[in-house]
Amino acid sequence: MLHRFVFRRVRTYSTVSPRASIYISTSTSPHFNLAVEDWLFRKALPDRPLLLLFKNEPCVVIGRNQNPWKEINFPALRALGVPFIRRRSGGGTVYHASDLGNTNFSIHLPRAAFNRHHTARIIQRALVSLSIDADVNERNDICVGGFKMMLIRGSKYVSGSAYKIVNKRAYHHGTMLISTELGRLGSLLHNTKDTMVTKGVASVRSPVHNLRQFRSNVTHARFMEAVIDNFTEEYEINPEVQMVHDGAEIRDIDHIKAGIIELQQWDWQYGQTPEFTHRLTGSFAWGEITADIRSKHGIILSCGVSSNSIDETWCKEFGSSLVGAKYASLEGMEREDLVENRRERLDILEWLREEM
Repeated sequence: MLHRFVFRRVRTYSTVSPRASIYISTSTSPHFNLAVEDWLFRKALPDRPLLLLFKNEPCVVIGRNQNPWKEINFPALRALGVPFIRRRSGGGTVYHASDLGNTNFSIHLPRAAFNRHHTARIIQRALVSLSIDADVNERNDICVGGFKMMLIRGSKYVSGSAYKIVNKRAYHHGTMLISTELGRLGSLLHNTKDTMVTKGVASVRSPVHNLRQFRSNVTHARFMEAVIDNFTEEYEINPEVQMVHDGAEIRDIDHIKAGIIELQQWDWQYGQTPEFTHRLTGSFAWGEITADIRSKHGIILSCGVSSNSIDETWCKEFGSSLVGAKYASLEGMEREDLVENRRERLDILEWLREEM
């Protein structure tokens, strides 16, 4: 439930319009919320500041230019039944917890007025108003620490940020950790693919903490209220809030409908992955094998294979047969027409799928 002070300035509208300045989504669907965010970014008045606040169900969210196979522990992701989503902005990977213990904020501004440090300061001042000793570091992350002159080294991260700039509009959005399950975060984002070299943006691994470790009475509602207060004060706008409810009416808006679909498609989730290489070495009952894979946009571009027990010509042909296949899934690679060394082929394919 929203804090009672938020309720005093909520207005009910028959339809959702991109003409308001402050929005709170009551949905916890990450696909819905990210689609609404992009709709507001594209359709809102370009000269007006805008704030969107929401919470998400459990998910891992990677940056626009990241490699999911490098960032995510997929076995842990599948075991927990947690989806991953590639957002439209840059930046690193974040985890939205099953306890809904994080709050997402998105501040949209005219491009000419956009300043990453200034928008981060809005969130920092909101935390200070909640009696939390927060500051902003050189990467514009929100930090909390005990040494005011040494915050960059001695501080603890409680929020990560990302940005997007298009034409006349820009936004700064982030995830504030309020009471997130930090243990699960570590398992989902722990990846040991040291031989994978990517041209994508790698996440900066940093120690993270919850706001409640510094102020036990902080809640989602109190944090939202503080952000709204500082946002309206900064830009001198009406503090009226428009609620966004997940339903057929808003999901039928063309831009939002298309956005929800796109976020779940292979071409967006995996097909946007920048070029990378991955060396894999495995041992089998019949011998050892090494595969040097190069992939771009989730498709294998080349695969060099060598083995201490299989003919070199066969290894070359096997590697060539993988060119054009989707990385990790290797759909359709069993191929009944290839009978030579079939046992080895099936062993290698199973191993590659597990290791990729």
